Amino acid sequence: MMGTDEGRREWARHWQYPELPGLDLLRAHYVRHTFPRHAHDGYVIAAVTGGVEEIGLPGGTVRAGPGSVVLINPEVAHTARAGVPEGWAYATLYPSGDLVSEVAAEIGTLRGTPGFTADMVADAQGSRAIAEVHRAAEAGNALAADTLLRGVVARMLSRHAGPLPARTLRRAALADAERARAVLEDRMAGPPSLEQLAAELGTSPFALLRAFRERYGMPPHTWLTDARVRRARRLLDAGTPPAEAAVTVGFSDQPHLNRHFTRIVGVPPGAYRRERAAGRA
Repeated sequence: MMGTDEGRREWARHWQYPELPGLDLLRAHYVRHTFPRHAHDGYVIAAVTGGVEEIGLPGGTVRAGPGSVVLINPEVAHTARAGVPEGWAYATLYPSGDLVSEVAAEIGTLRGTPGFTADMVADAQGSRAIAEVHRAAEAGNALAADTLLRGVVARMLSRHAGPLPARTLRRAALADAERARAVLEDRMAGPPSLEQLAAELGTSPFALLRAFRERYGMPPHTWLTDARVRRARRLLDAGTPPAEAAVTVGFSDQPHLNRHFTRIVGVPPGAYRRERAAGRA
């Protein structure tokens, strides 16, 4: 259960431990905060330690309480919010695709790109191990943190993973969606309208919207906001000031970046950048 102080307020720490490359860590307690539909470049392995988290996934809504582990594959669109009035607390690991593939190769039981086959599992021991990764990293114990991290990833892969499923979209629709994504990534600061984008790709707006939603789990404008935040994160990681990052990725000003960044990442860009700078110091 959450402590008295944690149960009264929202707090979050999103950071990197330099001794664990290829990993982001988030430990937080949210009450009113809601995550809009978004996706991650890498994987999500989250241990709910208090309250209930409600996750909206392509297959439906999942409610995760203490002792459960939430597993989300790269590029899977999802939402998150509190499932009870007191909110939820969790410890989350965001391992990169390279890190997960490295562990999968060491296990030697998975072929192809590994993907989780369950959205949530009841695994009290695994949940505790995820929290222990955080504690070891926060204590600066690199040997323990790395050992525990690889153990957690191996545990989840060996128990709840298989090859990532192939896309079921028609080849032409899949190609249109992926070409649309490439255009939006290339022209992030000045994107075309849906009608203009469809015309450039030689399809109709409705057909493109349907293909894009099926491929990426969200419409193009929602995906673009998420992509802008992801690119802003990379810029902040490199030391770019938030105001400059906002303009570079296509937000009209820093307050717009602040609002969308905080909703999607879970912490404001200033706090995110300070944690990155502290980790490099």
